Amino acid sequence: MITFHPPSPNLPAPDKINTFAPMKILYITNGINGSGGLERVLSVKASALAEKFGHQVCIATLNEQNHQAFYAFSPKVKFIGFNAKGNPLSYLWQYRKALNNLLAKEQPDIVSVCDDGLKGFFVPNIAKTQAKIIYERHASIRLNTNKSLKGKLMKWLMIKQAPKFDKFVVLTPGNTKEWNSYNLTTIPNPLGFECENLHPLNQKRIIAVGAHSWNKGHDLLLKIWSRIEPDFPDWQLNIYGKIDKDRVFINMAKELNLKNVHFHSPVQNIQAEYENSSVLVLPSRSEGFGMVLIEAMECGLPSVAFDCPSGPADIITHAVDGFLIENGNTVDFELKLKMLMNDHSLRIKMGSSAKENAKKYRPAVILNQWNSLFKELCPEKM
Repeated sequence: MITFHPPSPNLPAPDKINTFAPMKILYITNGINGSGGLERVLSVKASALAEKFGHQVCIATLNEQNHQAFYAFSPKVKFIGFNAKGNPLSYLWQYRKALNNLLAKEQPDIVSVCDDGLKGFFVPNIAKTQAKIIYERHASIRLNTNKSLKGKLMKWLMIKQAPKFDKFVVLTPGNTKEWNSYNLTTIPNPLGFECENLHPLNQKRIIAVGAHSWNKGHDLLLKIWSRIEPDFPDWQLNIYGKIDKDRVFINMAKELNLKNVHFHSPVQNIQAEYENSSVLVLPSRSEGFGMVLIEAMECGLPSVAFDCPSGPADIITHAVDGFLIENGNTVDFELKLKMLMNDHSLRIKMGSSAKENAKKYRPAVILNQWNSLFKELCPEKM
């Protein structure tokens, strides 16, 4: 059963938000049961839009009838599942039919597509609705595409389809460089919690958060750690994220004979793990935003991250609240991480700046941006 925790202090108070006439908002996504950043952001955003703004929020999930959300949603948020299966032609036919049945039933004012796959880009073509259609891009286009013929075709189709939405929302200014479309706007992700106090950063504990995939760069991190661990035997590296079925990185850690690396499945209260750590590392090859960066910063942690596309460069102020490393430069990553591990006063100084920087990602700020966008698209609702 989906549970809802009472709004924490990070949720915008009624007198801090711009209110407009309630709207019917329909989110289309692949699922809410996962533990990823998209699901976390959707739980914060949908809950606040329903609780604080009074919007009627419905989330439609594909092939996910059993809604056992990993993150808490407001009970005011409605969930609907729709199905599409079979070969590609059958799949697309079922998807189109189910989507239009859903639109006819719900009659939304706004449809927001949260699907980083190719099919989400064709919603404007197949949807029979008067609603304004938004696309929310939560990943770099490089996540879906590569140098193969299939990858090049996917990229071409995505770029061609982007202008067909009423608004195409990306997470950072850096993301806009990937899309040549007139309808772009930038709205960052909101924080999912607020950390009230600065922490001592005296725990000899490094934290990384991300699913076990090539894109998240855990292989690079383990190679870096293999050079650090002998000189810092009392420090621990803790990696949180969904573990792949082949246990690639767990086996890699064993092959490297690493003693102080610990792998954990996703946890709901990741805030507690940040608060029990002293530095965040982000070794990703690409990001859509870097949700873990702003979460760690909210908890007063300095970060070391590769300058991958896209997100870290828009979030981290280099040498002020963290270190931004040339993408793939493991030697410099190692040096900067060692610098933080060796210097407690530097961790405190950079962590304090990180905490201050994180304020602009609090929900009261971000949700006002979303509500302003809704107002722009549906002025008749004013």
